[in-house]
Amino acid sequence: MNDRSERAASSVVFVDVAVRVIFRAVVIGSIYLLAAGHNQPGGGFVGGLVAGAAIALRYLAGGIDDVRSTSRFQPWTILGTGLLTSAVAAAIPLVAGRALLDSMGTNVSAPLLGEAWVSTTLLFDIGVYVLVVGLVFMVFEAFGEPGATA
Repeated sequence: MNDRSERAASSVVFVDVAVRVIFRAVVIGSIYLLAAGHNQPGGGFVGGLVAGAAIALRYLAGGIDDVRSTSRFQPWTILGTGLLTSAVAAAIPLVAGRALLDSMGTNVSAPLLGEAWVSTTLLFDIGVYVLVVGLVFMVFEAFGEPGATA
């Protein structure tokens, strides 16, 4: 092995290790954006895009197989779950005789979080987050494998 190929191999290992560390931090940041989106900039769409950027990093480091190993669910299942969750959250106020997409919620006492306000808006944002992440997975599934034909 010559010096150039040794440097290339070590840089690939460095990128792989760095992405594995950064991936978790970026996903946690995306979840923060999802949770903070009601009172500050962020929300389900922005959080989903940041999580999508983390998935793109996995693709750059390990290829399509690394992206596929990120989730055990199929991309269309993830996308459909997000769409269903958002639709249900939008329709919940109709059951209570209120307008579509009206915000309803309640205080919940969570063991680690303490008192928290849980609303249909948060449920809607979670659905949008999951939908965007599913869409990113579908894009990589469709275009991520070079030379693949339909």
